[in-house]
Amino acid sequence: MNNLIEQAYQIAQKEVVKTKPDCAVVYSVSYMPNSKNKEAAKAYIKTHAEAQMLDDTPCGKALIALGLDGKVDEVGEEITKIWRVASSRYIREASGNINAFVEGADERSTFCTTELQEIINNPQIIQINGIEKEVFAQNFIPQRY
Repeated sequence: MNNLIEQAYQIAQKEVVKTKPDCAVVYSVSYMPNSKNKEAAKAYIKTHAEAQMLDDTPCGKALIALGLDGKVDEVGEEITKIWRVASSRYIREASGNINAFVEGADERSTFCTTELQEIINNPQIIQINGIEKEVFAQNFIPQRY
């Protein structure tokens, strides 16, 4: 397992995560009872050909190919940390508007612990779901469990 974890960290740190402007899509399912946000993100991507989730990038595809796809309660904390590394890079590479499917996001989720702050810190990202990113962040209330 250690070799798999090391390989996964290498992928998370180095594989391509870039998307075109206005094409980055994030979703939150960590600690949630269902995958409705991921399903909504997938449905959005079906109607917006250039839109991509991290899962659709070379980095995400490589992590999934290693068997690292799933919720934190299914894959464990170490694998969740690997995805946070990749997610952080994904957001740092994004620009324009981010489409976020994060309804009911748990405060412990990757969106709440990593992606939202990276979005705020990235000067190339202007909006989340068509709303100025600072306004979105001020009005976003994560779920506390």
